[in-house]
Amino acid sequence: MAREIVLDTETTGLDHRDGHRLIELACVELEDQIPTGRSFHRYIDPERDIEAGAERVHGLSVSFLRGKPKFADAEVVEAFLDFVADAAIVAHNAAFDRAFLNAELERAGKALLADHRWVDTLALAQARFPGMYNSLDALCKRFKISLVEREKHGALIDAKLLAHVYLELKGGRERGLDLEVAVARPGAVVAGPVGGYGPRPRPLAPRITAAELARHAAFVRDVLTGGLWAAFEA
Repeated sequence: MAREIVLDTETTGLDHRDGHRLIELACVELEDQIPTGRSFHRYIDPERDIEAGAERVHGLSVSFLRGKPKFADAEVVEAFLDFVADAAIVAHNAAFDRAFLNAELERAGKALLADHRWVDTLALAQARFPGMYNSLDALCKRFKISLVEREKHGALIDAKLLAHVYLELKGGRERGLDLEVAVARPGAVVAGPVGGYGPRPRPLAPRITAAELARHAAFVRDVLTGGLWAAFEA
């Protein structure tokens, strides 16, 4: 089975090059693009202030984060790396999360997460809906994914929402209806229809009468005046 990790972060600001840090990190595990129920979630003490604009988005304050583990603590970085292992990483606008995570990993003396491991759902959405607004909120509304639990941005709830969005971008709920068609071997017993309905063993007798057929032909000839219907009749 293909294992993937859907990931989201919250930060003190928009650019890690200005010294901004991670403050929340969450992951949701997928097997064959379906959530397994396993997740990883940590709040992180950034050891610095939080920009007012960022705090308005995620609602996390310095006072709330004070005393939480640092990213370099084993309960964050080691636990995160163990959870992710060698799985592909799915994120929305992946370059943002990748840049912050790699900056934190570099500070902690850990190997960086290679670019080829990342799947960017923003790029997938832009390819599927060119010219449209493709934020996580917009995609949830487009795919009719409930946002009722989402009062503010939060890494864990956003990772869970993104997992559903990713499923839709990769084929959606239709994948659950894409039942395999059973191929019967000679002598095999098929319990029932799997991928559709086959022909009836004894077709039903026609229920339309000769008089009804005549009235239909007259309607096509006199009212619809030929054209496409006449071609079908022919």
